[in-house]
Amino acid sequence: METTYTVEKQERRKDTQENAAEVIFSKLDEAIDDVRNGRVISSDALWKELSDV
Repeated sequence: METTYTVEKQERRKDTQENAAEVIFSKLDEAIDDVRNGRVISSDALWKELSDV
C-alpha cells in the first residue's frame, strides 16, 4: 500500500509541475505578444500585478 501511495504522490507532483510549466509558458507567450504589439506597462504596475498572483 505504501508503494502505491508513493507512486500516486509522485504522479500528482509531476502533473502539478507540468501544469505550472504550461502556465508559465502561456504567460510568457502573452508577454511576448504584448511587447510585439506595443502593449507594455510600467515596472511598478508589473510588480503590483505579480504580487496579486
